[in-house]
Order: sequence, then C-alpha cells, then structure tokens
Amino acid sequence: MPQTALVIGAGPAGLMAADVLSGAGLPVTIVDRMPSVGRKFLMAGKSGLNLTKAEDAAKFADRYAETSPALRAALAVFGPDEAIQWANDLGQQVFTGSTGRVFPVAMKASPLLRAWLARLDAQGVQRRMRWRWTAFDADGCQFDTPEGPRQVAADITILALGGASWQRLGSDGAWAGQFAQVAPFRASNGGFRVDWSHHMATVIGQPVKATVLRAGDLMSRGEWVLTRDGIEGGGVYEVSHALMQGAALHVDLLPDLGVDDIAARLNRVKGKPSRATLLRKGIKLPVVKQALFNECAGMTYNSPDALAQALKSLPLPVQGPMPMDQAISTAGGLRWDALDGFALRDRSGTYCAGEMLDWDAPTGGYLITACLATGRAAAMQALATMPAASPVAGA
Repeated sequence: MPQTALVIGAGPAGLMAADVLSGAGLPVTIVDRMPSVGRKFLMAGKSGLNLTKAEDAAKFADRYAETSPALRAALAVFGPDEAIQWANDLGQQVFTGSTGRVFPVAMKASPLLRAWLARLDAQGVQRRMRWRWTAFDADGCQFDTPEGPRQVAADITILALGGASWQRLGSDGAWAGQFAQVAPFRASNGGFRVDWSHHMATVIGQPVKATVLRAGDLMSRGEWVLTRDGIEGGGVYEVSHALMQGAALHVDLLPDLGVDDIAARLNRVKGKPSRATLLRKGIKLPVVKQALFNECAGMTYNSPDALAQALKSLPLPVQGPMPMDQAISTAGGLRWDALDGFALRDRSGTYCAGEMLDWDAPTGGYLITACLATGRAAAMQALATMPAASPVAGA
C-alpha cells in the first residue's frame, strides 16, 4: 500500500506541505475548519500580496525572532529567491518594489491561489472543508465535521494550524490546549494604543508618511496611520517586536534633513514667530505631522534649536498593543524543544509547520516566506524518513 499523508490546515504552510508530498507521489488529504482554503492568505493580499523581500539570505533570516536552527535551515533552502521562483513556476510573474518588497504583477493573492490549487488538484490532493481537528488518538486524528465526528489515520500527518490572530479567518489558537510545550501567544505586527487628546480628532485616519520610527534596535521608514485608539500600519509593524519588549518609540518627522539643516530653516523665519508659524513656514511641516508634534512634544520646545532636536526624535507615548485578534500575526506557539527539526518528538510520523511554531517576524514578506519554507521543510523531513520501499524512494 502507498504511504498516505494528512495535512491539517489549508493556509500557505499546509498547502506547501501538501504540494511537496503530492508532488512526490503520495495520496494527500488536506483538511481545514473553514469553508474554503487560504482565507488569511487572501486577506493578506487584499491590498497587495507581499510574497517576500529581495535581500541577502543571511540578512533575511536575521529578521526572525525566536528562531531555531531548523527555521534557519528551512529559510536557507527556501528563501526570497526560491519564493520568487515558486510564484513564477505557478505562472505568476512578480516585481520588486523600491523597498525590496516582492509582489505578484497581479498584486492580489487570488490568481496565485487559483493556480496553486489547480496544481494540487492535478496532483490528486483531496480537500475536506469545515473539518475541525479536535484531538489525537491512538490510531490517528479526530475531527468534528458537518457529517459528525470522524477519525482519520495516515502514515504522515502535517499540522499547520496557524497562530491566534484573525479568528474570523480561521486562526484562533484553540489547538494549543492539545500540547504541553506551547509558548503563550502574543500580538505581533499589530497596532499600539495611544490615548490621544481631543485635539487629534481632525487628523485621525490620516497616513503619516516620510518618517522613521525607532524602537530599541529596530527602525522603519514605512508608512503608518493615526487611528482613534492609537497607531497602526506597516511602519509600526516593523518595530512591533521591540515595542512588545518594552522599548520606547520615537519618530523622526524629517528623516531627510539633519538637525542643523532644520534649525537653519527655522532661524530664517523673521520676527518672533510662534511655534505653529515655525513649523508651517520654516519647514512646511504637513498638517498631520504638526498635529502629532503638538500632541507629543509638550510646550518646552519653542526655540528653533530645541524644535529641531525634537522633530528628529519625537517620543510617541504608546501604552501597549491592540487586542491580539486585531494583529496581523502572533508570536508564541509550539516550542522548538517539542520538535526534532519539524517532527513532534512524542508522536511518530507527525510534523508541524507555519505560524503555529514559536517564531516571530515583521511584515514585508517575511511571514509568508517562512510559512512556505517551514511547510516545505516539514514535508521534506517526512519524506526523508519514509521506508526505502515507498513509492517515492527514487523521487
């Protein structure tokens, strides 16, 4: 009898594992508790699917916190170049933006997902939707399904159960109760609370562009947004790991000008100008940045030199992360010491991949690439442990 494979979770990690296993000739069934596959993947690509980041492989791998030798090895084999080639192989051409971020030419995730599912269908992958994994048993895995409880046994089982953000898209972290070695989930790549005064009401919802955010050792030039309850957006997400560790947040409102340049421009304003006049006429600061400066700088920065210093390092009084379910991703999850590579130490033939593992990374292509890389690595490790007489021994 040919070896059989069961993949639980139909996000990028699970789909990649199914792709590798079915491509090697195994009968594969993929199950998911949602009514359709790749729901978070599709949402991530709603405003442009950022597949990866075109940068040196070592620098790329350094962006992952809570990493492990297994994750670094997976990224070394499947990193930015391989993610680009993977998309091209599915007939989806990509382009690299000015910041190094890589997107499909079509921008959205749906054409890529359709092409991927077509390949999986051609390789014989079966899909079972609205199946919720509930537990292991001695013979396999138990599920709640629309037809009632089901039990499935397989020679290889890949768990790709996701993290604990975006519950409505299928990631609720409920699986964590089945394991003893789980690091608590925490929000990552999410917004942070700020208790704005009523003076900020006129700029809430506006983007803040052309700044540098700094927190700890991290910095970001990405765009971010003022919300009713705080700040969010790509620029914030890139420094969120440091903020979660308690680092203070500062913003450089004029990153392309030095302190001396700013002070010189402010000093050229004639008369005895007010601070508002200095900001408006001296450096032509946009309204949203003026409001932010007035909110956060206090009343002591009135001289041109003091204003220049403050504009280059304005403290933003963040008060903690937004609720975890509003985050793009989560850190925490199944600890690496529960695994040998990607194989569960206490359950033979079972492997884990994707965001359910305890790693963290910023947005910008790092999340999706690691899900693809770990899904592939888990499947490859499973194939490597199969008996020599298996139908894929010579593949």
